[in-house]
Amino acid sequence: MKYLVGLVSILFFLLYLPFSTFAQKNTFTLSGTIQDSKGEVLIGASVYDRDSKKGAITDINGSFSINLPAGKHRLVISFVGYNSLNKDIFLEKNEILNLNLESTDLELSEIEIRGETIAEKLETTQMSVERLSQKEAKILPALFGEVDIIKTLQLKPGVKSGNEGSTGMYIRGGGNDQNLILLDDVIIYNPNHLFGFFSIFNSDAVDRVELYKGDFPAQFGGRLSSVIDVKMRSSEAKKLTATGGIGLISSRLTLESPIPIKGDRDRMSFIISGRRTYFDLFTRALNRANANNDKWTPIPSYYFSDFNGKWNFKINKKNHVYFSGYYGRDVFEVDQAFSARFDWGNLALTGGWKHFFSEKWSVNTAFLVSSYDYLLTNRFDIFSFQVGSKVRDYTLRTDWFWQANPKHTVQMGGTITNRKFDVGRFEGGSSTGEFDISLGNAFYGNEYGLYFNDEWEVSDKLKVNAGLRASGFSQKSTFYWGLEPRISGRYKLSDRVSIKGSFAQMYQYVHLVANSAATLPTDIWYPSNQTVKPQRSSQVAGGISIGLFDNTFFLSNEAYYKYMENQVDYRDGAQLFVNNNLDAEFVFGRGWSYGNEIYLEKKTGKLRGWIGYTLSYSWRQFDQINNGQPFHPRYDRRHDASVVLMYEVSPRVRISASWVYGTGNAVSLPIGRFFLQGNNNTAPVTVVPEYTSRNGFRMPAYHRLDFGLVWKLKPKRGEADLTFSIYNAYDRRNPFFIYFDAIRRNASDRLPQGFVAKQVSLFPVIPSITYNFKF
Repeated sequence: MKYLVGLVSILFFLLYLPFSTFAQKNTFTLSGTIQDSKGEVLIGASVYDRDSKKGAITDINGSFSINLPAGKHRLVISFVGYNSLNKDIFLEKNEILNLNLESTDLELSEIEIRGETIAEKLETTQMSVERLSQKEAKILPALFGEVDIIKTLQLKPGVKSGNEGSTGMYIRGGGNDQNLILLDDVIIYNPNHLFGFFSIFNSDAVDRVELYKGDFPAQFGGRLSSVIDVKMRSSEAKKLTATGGIGLISSRLTLESPIPIKGDRDRMSFIISGRRTYFDLFTRALNRANANNDKWTPIPSYYFSDFNGKWNFKINKKNHVYFSGYYGRDVFEVDQAFSARFDWGNLALTGGWKHFFSEKWSVNTAFLVSSYDYLLTNRFDIFSFQVGSKVRDYTLRTDWFWQANPKHTVQMGGTITNRKFDVGRFEGGSSTGEFDISLGNAFYGNEYGLYFNDEWEVSDKLKVNAGLRASGFSQKSTFYWGLEPRISGRYKLSDRVSIKGSFAQMYQYVHLVANSAATLPTDIWYPSNQTVKPQRSSQVAGGISIGLFDNTFFLSNEAYYKYMENQVDYRDGAQLFVNNNLDAEFVFGRGWSYGNEIYLEKKTGKLRGWIGYTLSYSWRQFDQINNGQPFHPRYDRRHDASVVLMYEVSPRVRISASWVYGTGNAVSLPIGRFFLQGNNNTAPVTVVPEYTSRNGFRMPAYHRLDFGLVWKLKPKRGEADLTFSIYNAYDRRNPFFIYFDAIRRNASDRLPQGFVAKQVSLFPVIPSITYNFKF
C-alpha cells in the first residue's frame, strides 16, 4: 500500500502545486488547435520549434500548449498522413494559433513514411509505444498481396507472431488473449479472418494504429499485455471519391463524400468500405462443372467479407457527433456425404458526442456495442446438431479533458460494460424427434472502470505522467476490484537524448478458453467467477532514446520485467468442448517475463526503414503442470529480429523488403514410446508416447524474406498503381507443426521399427499482384 499512498500524494501535488515558480522570465505561451481540412481535430499532431528544440503533442481535442522564449521561432506542424506545415512566428505575448493540415494524396512522391517524428519521440513521456499509419502498411510486401496492418506491427521489436502466417500477437511474454484490441473504442474479441491468416482490419478503412506494449495510459484497462488501438478513417474528400483494389484473393471498394448542408460541404461527411474474398466463386464453379463425375470430391467453399462505415456531423463549433460501425463474417461450407456450415464474425458499433465547453474543457461520450459469435451447423442423414458460442457487450464511456495550464494536462473518465457470455451452446436432434439434446451455459457480468490521468511538465528536462485506474467486475454474487496505478517519466539529458521509465499494473476479468496455440474461431471467452479469479500483471520498463546525425536516425533501447498472477491453463486431458463445468478443467498459476528491445529507425531520405532486435524470456509455473516446475510457454522466443527497408527509386516507383528471424516455438515432444498389449498375441498393440517436461523442445528457427514494389500508373482519370509482392522469396519451409510417422519394413508389421519426426510447412514462394485505383 505504500506505493499507492505515495502515488495519491503525487497526484494531489500535481493538481494543486502552483506552477508559476517554474516559469522562466521573458517566456510566453503559444496555444491553439490543429485540425484537418474538414475541421476534424487531429489527436497526437506535433508542434515543434526548430530554434528552441521544444515541442508539444495535441490532446484529444486537437489542442496544444507550449512555453517559448520571446522572439522569432520556426515551427514545424506535422501529423501522420498529412503534409507538414512550416510557419514562422514572432512571439512577444501569449498567442493562440489555430491551423489546418492538408491530407497527403496517393502520389508516391508525396507519401511520407513515418510514425512520430524523432522530436516527438524524444519529447513525450510515453515509451513502449508503436504508431503506424495505413500508408506505411500499404507499401510493405504482404501475403497474397492482402495488406494487413496487424502483420506490419509484427515487424516491430517485442511483438511476436504465433504461427506461420498468423496474425496472432504475443507481446512481452503475454498470451494472445491478453491483448486489448479496440476499433474506435469498441473491443474486438476475434480480430482474425481465414483462421488467423488475415486480420479483420481493412487498410482502406483504417486511419492509424497505436500499440502500447507497457506504458498503458490510464483510460485503457481489461487486459494484461498490450493495447492495440485502431482508429477508423474519416472522409476527407471534397467530392464523391472511390478507392479500391483488385487482388489475387480479394477485392475492396471504398466510397467517401461530403454531404452538403445549405451549401456547406465541411459539416457532414461519410465513408463506407467493403472487402470480400472469392475463393468460393472458383470452388463452386469447379464443383458444378464436375457434378456428374462420380470420382470428384467436392471442394469446400470458403469466403470472408467485411464492411466499415463512418459518419461525422459538425453541429457547430462546440458540438460534434459521429457514428462508426464494422460487420464481418467468415463462412466455411462442406456439402458431401454430410453437410456442414461454419460461420463466425464480429459486430462493432460506436455512437459518440464531443462537446467543447471552452478551449480548456471538453468531454467525449460514447455508447459502444461489441458482439462476437460462431456457429457450427452439421447435418448427416436424419441427424443434425449446432454448436455455438457468443459474447456481447454494451458499454457507456465518457472521457473528460482539462488543460489546467500549459504544463498541466488532466484527463479523467469512466466506463461501464454489461456482458453476456453464451458458452458452448450445443443443440442436437433427429428429424423423427426420437433424439433431442441441449447443453450450454449463459453468464452475465458487469465490468467497471474509473480513471484519472495527469501529465505535468516539471521543467524543460523533466516531464511526468501519472494515472490511477480503479476497475471492478461483478458476476452474480461475486465481485472483484483492484487499483491500477500507472506512472511514466522522461528526462532529457540533451536535446537529442532522453531517458524514460514506466510502471503499470493491469487487471483482466475475462479469459480465453482455447485448446491450441493458434487463435481459432471456436475459442470461448469466459468470465471471472467464484472459482476463476481475475488475472493481474505488473510491468516496469526503462530505456533510452537518442536522435542521431541531426535526427536522421532514431535509436532506442528498452528493458522490461513483467510479473503475472492468476494465470489460467488447463489440466492435461481437459475437456473444453461442450462442457457445462469448465471451471473444473482450469488450473491457476503465475508467469513472468523479461527482455531487452533495440530499435534503430531512419526516417528521412529516399532510403527509410528500421532494424529491430528483441532478447526475451517467458515463464509459467503451475502446481498441477510439469510437476510444479517452471516452463516456457509455446510462444517464448529467445531471439527475434526484423529488418525493413523502403526505397524511393523515382516518383513513380518504390521498392521495399523485409526480413524476419525468430527462435523456434517451444513444443512438447515425446522422448520415447512403449507398447501395450493384452495376453492374447493377436490383441491390438497400443503405442504410448512418453513425455518428460512441458515444452522442453524447440522447433526449427523461423526466417523469411519478402519483397515488394509499387508502380504508379498514369490513367486518363484518377490515380492507379500496381503493387507486386513476393512472400518468402528464398522459399524457406518454415515449420507449422511437427508430427511423428511410424517406420515399418512391411505394411503388415504390427510393431513399428521406430518413429521419425516430420515437419509440415504452409507457404512456399508466393508472388502476388494487386491493382489499386482512386477516382
